[in-house]
Amino acid sequence: MEYNIVTVWHIEAPLETVYELISQSMNWPQWWCNVKSVEEIASGDTKGIGNIRRYTWQGVLPYRLIFDICVTHIEPQVVIEGIASGDLEGNGRWSFSSHETMTIVRYEWQVRTTSFWMNMLELFAYPLIKWNHNLVMRQGGKALAHKLNSRLIRVAHYSRR
Repeated sequence: MEYNIVTVWHIEAPLETVYELISQSMNWPQWWCNVKSVEEIASGDTKGIGNIRRYTWQGVLPYRLIFDICVTHIEPQVVIEGIASGDLEGNGRWSFSSHETMTIVRYEWQVRTTSFWMNMLELFAYPLIKWNHNLVMRQGGKALAHKLNSRLIRVAHYSRR
């Protein structure tokens, strides 16, 4: 089962501050309730390339996803890219821009599930998994804005199959 999902957050906060919180994913469990744990597997180089972290996520649905992300590209305050392996395989990309007092965060997730049960239930699971992902990302945007004592102006979700 493949997913191509994009989430865009518009947050009334400085780009530097938003980027800093997103780039420090070891701290996500402190402010993003759906991130149950983040464990560093490999530290990568001084820029963070090659860094591998294991993420455990839980949305509303009664299952957890555990996957590793290996960072492949970083341009500070512009983009962070990585390759996922584990319960999900594929690519993730955070990109950052600003407009006046607003930071625009775009997360692109192009992955496929590796879990037998998810793949067997594809017809029924796809809309539920997409809904769960969108809810997790909406909660993340709200939590980020709250952590920054700012306002989440808008959340948008896009997907294609």
